[in-house]
Amino acid sequence: MTPHNVSGPSRWSDLDRPPLNAAALRRALVREGGLWSSVDVVQRTGSTNSDLAARAASGQAAEGSVLIAEEQTAGRGRLDRRWTAPPRSGLFFSVLLRPAGVPPERWGWLPLLTGVAVATGLSRAAGVDTALKWPNDLLVTVGAEERKAGGILAERAGEDGVVVGVGLNVTLRADELPVPRAGSLALADAVSTDRDTLLRSVLRSLETWYDGWRAAGGDPVTSTLQETYAAGCATLGRQVRAELPGDRDLVGEAVAVDGDGRLVIATAEGKREAVGAGDIVHLRPA
Repeated sequence: MTPHNVSGPSRWSDLDRPPLNAAALRRALVREGGLWSSVDVVQRTGSTNSDLAARAASGQAAEGSVLIAEEQTAGRGRLDRRWTAPPRSGLFFSVLLRPAGVPPERWGWLPLLTGVAVATGLSRAAGVDTALKWPNDLLVTVGAEERKAGGILAERAGEDGVVVGVGLNVTLRADELPVPRAGSLALADAVSTDRDTLLRSVLRSLETWYDGWRAAGGDPVTSTLQETYAAGCATLGRQVRAELPGDRDLVGEAVAVDGDGRLVIATAEGKREAVGAGDIVHLRPA
């Protein structure tokens, strides 16, 4: 057996960042008749989304499977951006959903639903107001500045499934930020940075929102998802630039999120255009 390098980092090397308690998470979340069917914690992986999608493809993952990594080395955001953070500094997890009974054209609401659920769960457990930047960023306020603390990525998993991944900076310190405009719950003065507590709150919130949305057949109005998302969306009412496929930009005011989850932008010329994909930049007031 090769001895451990005692001078190198160990899973206990940062006392501010204890490991997640997988057994306690299972006891709290996996219950008869509930959404969550399994909760697994791995020390290190490339991408929880990729791993869970592979498990789903091989028939080894049921709906409600949760896969959490203490460290993610090849996490992906939208547009294939990389997401990396120090071990145990955040919550990096994916869930497998199979929204039977919901028309596939409404599945585009799942990342927005997850954003609402995460914001709701963090408000309860961390005492932090988390705003949503369309379509999938989680924003916190550090000082007086809006900072990105997390993101959501939804990907199809076969014909009947969707894997939704969440990355959230919890205890990331100022000197560890990947870019100056990044943030974390700790930097936003969260009342709790206990990752077990935060994850339980977020997943319970996600179960509640998902169950309600699915019971409504994915209808964003009946489930109150559209209204709640709009209320928490920091993009609405702002001047934005949408960087669209085909190197096209659209500048205007973000005025609504429509029934398909698209962002509606009103241009200075009086036109309205619904954007379903693209990068959104919040423009500072002139």
